[in-house]
Amino acid sequence: MDGLNVSIAFFLLVVGVSQVLRWLSKRLLSPGTHGCLAREFAGSFQLCMSCLELRMLMDIGPWGGGFGLDVVLTLLFLLSAVHGASFDGASANPTVSLQEFLLLESSLAVTVAKLLAQGVGAGTGWALTRLYWSWELTQLHFIQNLIAPECSSAIRASLPQAAFVEGSCSFLFHLVLLRVRQSHPLYRVPALAATVTFLTYTAGPFTGAFFNPALATATTFQCSGSSFWDYIQVYWLGPLAGMLAALLLFQGNIPRLFQKNLLYSQKSKYKVPKAKVTAQVEGDKPQRKRKEGKSNSEPRA
Repeated sequence: MDGLNVSIAFFLLVVGVSQVLRWLSKRLLSPGTHGCLAREFAGSFQLCMSCLELRMLMDIGPWGGGFGLDVVLTLLFLLSAVHGASFDGASANPTVSLQEFLLLESSLAVTVAKLLAQGVGAGTGWALTRLYWSWELTQLHFIQNLIAPECSSAIRASLPQAAFVEGSCSFLFHLVLLRVRQSHPLYRVPALAATVTFLTYTAGPFTGAFFNPALATATTFQCSGSSFWDYIQVYWLGPLAGMLAALLLFQGNIPRLFQKNLLYSQKSKYKVPKAKVTAQVEGDKPQRKRKEGKSNSEPRA
């Protein structure tokens, strides 16, 4: 269990360093630069380093560390909750940034800046994690260094099935995100953490369950067993298609592309008060009767 304790200390250190980066960027950078670049960089950096260490525990822990999948899943839920609470509005996920663009919540320039920051943050996290593993602080890291050059692809299904799995994970994740994005963090953070844990448990054996293009690129694109185009289809196009399907199902349309609602009928915001109309009609009846009486009382020739 010493290796597990070292990994927990590593997680705490990564979160602490990322929080320092966020604090410094708020103090030194303009609000726009902090929101577009620094915040997304820190979030992707934190997410990538935590994910790499956690996947090392998931792969080696059961036979090299003496702990089971339940321990790793518990850590995954706790880390997901910590990430959701500490990201300070960052998504650290390209599909979420593209979703905000399609919802007219960010401009094209801001979205491109976020995507670049996420890529750089994930790449930096990957490089520093590999450096940390090279120190071989535990037996788990020693084993990881031995097998790292021979890492194999996380795709353990046919290409269409793998793309469908990643797309389905992205679809469910974004549906939950769209549902709780305006909720209080007390409800939103555990809901998203539970969703990530469930999807990782169910889809992990097939594709690794990344449903995050930046995270997948830094984690598995360098492994042998699949071509670059295979990785693109599974880990980029699959999650993008899942996000678009979730947005279309939730909204009924994609605001950036078209305003017409394709799935749900639009009800008028203004309703005619039926009671007043009835009262007016009933009030007109005596006047009509009086007019008819007057016309009948007129002398006839």
